[in-house]
Amino acid sequence: MGASSSTDNKESPEKREIESLAASTGALPLLQRSFSNLADSQSNTVSFQSFKQSFCLSYNTTTSEGNQKIPDSFPKLLEQLGSSLVDLFFVPEKGGGLSWVEFAKGYVKCCGRMSASMSFNTLLRLFHVTSQNAGISSKLEFESDESDCKINGSISATELLTFLWMCWTMSWDGRATKSENELFLPEISHLILSAIVSCTESGESLDVWDSSADVLGLELEIPIGKFLTWAVTTIPSVTECLGHFCNSRLQHSLSVEDGSGPSNSADSASKTSENVLLTCGRAWAISLACKNTISEEILSSCFPGNSDETNEHLLYRSKYHGKGMNRLWSNVQGYHAPVLVMVSVISAKDYEGSSTEKKWVIGAILQQGFENKDTFYGSSGTLFSISPVFHAFSSSGKEKNFAYSHLHPSGRVYDANPKPVGIGFGGTLGNERIFMDEDFSKITFRHHAVDKTYQPGSLFPNQGYLQAEALVLDVEAWALGGKKAKDVQDAYKKREELFTDQRRKIDLKTFTNWEDSPEKMMMDMMGNPNAPSARKEERGK
Repeated sequence: MGASSSTDNKESPEKREIESLAASTGALPLLQRSFSNLADSQSNTVSFQSFKQSFCLSYNTTTSEGNQKIPDSFPKLLEQLGSSLVDLFFVPEKGGGLSWVEFAKGYVKCCGRMSASMSFNTLLRLFHVTSQNAGISSKLEFESDESDCKINGSISATELLTFLWMCWTMSWDGRATKSENELFLPEISHLILSAIVSCTESGESLDVWDSSADVLGLELEIPIGKFLTWAVTTIPSVTECLGHFCNSRLQHSLSVEDGSGPSNSADSASKTSENVLLTCGRAWAISLACKNTISEEILSSCFPGNSDETNEHLLYRSKYHGKGMNRLWSNVQGYHAPVLVMVSVISAKDYEGSSTEKKWVIGAILQQGFENKDTFYGSSGTLFSISPVFHAFSSSGKEKNFAYSHLHPSGRVYDANPKPVGIGFGGTLGNERIFMDEDFSKITFRHHAVDKTYQPGSLFPNQGYLQAEALVLDVEAWALGGKKAKDVQDAYKKREELFTDQRRKIDLKTFTNWEDSPEKMMMDMMGNPNAPSARKEERGK
């Protein structure tokens, strides 16, 4: 194999070091197989030009969620993305071909283990170089070629949209299953507004209720230093797109040898997400805020394997199953794995006829699913302000009042101190940061000062200090525990159905005699209340 045939003693220490770094990413076997497939048997090097060609992106059609306008610069950027990546990281020293060490070193440069700041620097450098190669002006400035160098300059709203869509495209690559060669772009105005509100002085006074529809029209520049701070805290997982893209393209080099087709085709995700709260753009934003395996489960709803409207991850939706705790419980009971709850609301004042309608969407992740308790529970969790502005509020580490979900107690008629019935997050009983009543008709928001469980921040624009109430429009619960957790719930439901059928079953053999049947006894009682006792006397004779 080309990756192990080197006999140059001077190269051996470097070779061992690079292989060790590649192994730390978990991609060393993939790199070795791809190098063996791509390398020329005579020179034991990979042709630089053919390798660059294998990273090129080409889509027959490009559509966007909600028909959002696609900047003219974006298709040009994608045309240069693959070749720019190879030129930037995979550099042959002698020209002509990549040796095994250069091949592995290039992968480590762009996908190796590094700090969050270095990962963002690498990703922004790729965006900057790609923009230049596509003839697109960029205001970013890098003080050196080092991956941890300081970056100066700014990024506009349009550039930010293009940058994030570039990251989405790299994550999209290789995930789809059809052969339509179609690229679908998510609606991410909530992410753009989040960066603008967090990083610019103008964003603090921006009316996001009116601006969410046209972020490209915002003539604002975001200082790159503040942008990096926002990105590291809000979308830390976005840098993983680079590793996914490289792995996808290397895997594709193996599938070509096997006779498989290209893997950069895509399903039309618009069909699966246009009618639910968890749209592709919202799901992607939530996945970028997560740093664990839940991220991949959320991504599976972004990149569906088919275009059926019924999503297997959707446990409950109030528009389908009806509103209320009991309806929710019948669909989530028995699911003991992470669940994403989405709630769409409208301001009560707007519902009464205000000229400016204000709707927003919030979310929360329950790590162990729902539990019917009259106290708070959970070991961790995250709250999300999703639309019109995206923010994530992870655990503060001070308290553990992550979730509260309580149904009406069964078997008790009177309770001197009844506990609230509904769903809550953060705060304390009766003073929750978020609380939705048992009918899913009203939801209450309180200032983050009442909550020590989650990080502080506004759950909707201009929340203020006062308690706010809104009307619930729709509620969704999404399964994030994978197939195994869903199979466990399905088995639980089957057992419950079996027990219910057994309890309802009537042994007709007991009532073969009409004279002894309950129906006959009831009719006799209605006609003559003394009939049962008289009949007993007759039998006793």
